[in-house]
Amino acid sequence: MLFNSLAFAVFLPVVLAVYYCLRQRAQNLFLLAASYFFYGWWDWRFLSLLFISTLVDFAVGKGLESIEDEARRRRLMWLSVVVNLGFLGFFKYFNFFVDSAVAAAQGLGLHANVTLLDIALPVGISFYTFQSMSYTLDVYQRRFKAVQDFWDFALYVSFFPQLVAGPIERITRLFPQLEATRRVDMKMISSGLWLMALGFFKKCVLADNVAVVVDDVFGRLGSANSSEVLFAVYGFAIQIYCDFSGYSDIARGTSRLMGIDLMENFNQPYYARNITDFWRRWHISLSIWLRDYLYIPLGGNRGGKWKTYRNLMITMLLGGLWHGANWTYVIWGGLHGLYLAVHKMIAGERVRDDPAPFSSVRHGVSTVLGVLFTFHIVCFAWIFFRATSLAEASTVIQLLLHWRGGFAVHFGVLAAMLVAARIDFLPWIKRDHDALYNAGPWTAAKYFAIFVVVTYFFGRFSSDAFIYFQF
Repeated sequence: MLFNSLAFAVFLPVVLAVYYCLRQRAQNLFLLAASYFFYGWWDWRFLSLLFISTLVDFAVGKGLESIEDEARRRRLMWLSVVVNLGFLGFFKYFNFFVDSAVAAAQGLGLHANVTLLDIALPVGISFYTFQSMSYTLDVYQRRFKAVQDFWDFALYVSFFPQLVAGPIERITRLFPQLEATRRVDMKMISSGLWLMALGFFKKCVLADNVAVVVDDVFGRLGSANSSEVLFAVYGFAIQIYCDFSGYSDIARGTSRLMGIDLMENFNQPYYARNITDFWRRWHISLSIWLRDYLYIPLGGNRGGKWKTYRNLMITMLLGGLWHGANWTYVIWGGLHGLYLAVHKMIAGERVRDDPAPFSSVRHGVSTVLGVLFTFHIVCFAWIFFRATSLAEASTVIQLLLHWRGGFAVHFGVLAAMLVAARIDFLPWIKRDHDALYNAGPWTAAKYFAIFVVVTYFFGRFSSDAFIYFQF
């Protein structure tokens, strides 16, 4: 079920009306049923994958809690990893790896003709498998005691606001809220509605309108001039940010209506002064997941600088592959791995964000130059993320390097960039994601009215799926 659909507009009020009439235990059971209904609305057949992943990790968690022998505990932990990554690998990467193997064999002059399977990709499988698997890894490392109630654990895995596109919540943060008695006050309701209005504005007005330009240019690269391609690249940077952060805002807002606070997943990433800072601000829940369960187990920054660079590259290559079964995503991840390694090489351990970026003229100039440079190297990597093939990405880069045609400004993309920058500016300066809401009741009401009215008149409600649904 899409947030930007008529079905959700009916679903959410019904869920809230029933939810507010129930006590905590009944609320959890009802939310679990609602979450399965929400996911099953897309394709009920894949509910079995969600249930099996939940059942396996719940059983593994209890086993890890009761068994003392480390060898047996390790085998149990690997059972969870194999089941979750097995589901993910089969449904998401089977055809990709087979196709790549066939291409490699043919490149060596060997005959290879394999019929690929027509496998549907379950929506959100990358998100809920990572969330469920993180629980068993935390129990294995004794960071959290095993959950004893299966239905509460099933709700943790399937909680519908963040089920299909995150944020990827940790058991230590979300589960205590599910166990506790929740009280929903007017501040939570008002801030929740405000976040939802912001999210729909980002998605339906900014992201979906810019997507029309981006899709048009990428669909006719043979006839597009270089300035059109440049603004399409800028446009995609705005599209993917507003699309994905818009989803996160709606998810956080919806959860607040139920007295549950989801983690912040975006923190004004295009105001990052360097690439390390960018990854502290972009898709924060995935960045933390990759850091805790991949980068640190690989050795992190222990063992010398070259091993640190290697670990960064491996982490980002696998992070790129997590996004999709295409070599373009691997290149995207590799570029970010390279960016991070080079920045680490130059800055060393001095990679913390400046707490006062405009404390002096020198700091102000440094901040502006850093933000502009970081934004543009991120945009360059976005070319590979948006392109459907390496050949298409190469065409875009060639059009940017070898200018074709005159220069013309696309005012629609420019306007979207300025609006997105305006929305994020105060939260960035104040270090508060909800700074516009917290600026005062009149300011919050003004922005809420603007978001609602502009979304109503200029939003695109064609039920366009969120970009990250495909991951």
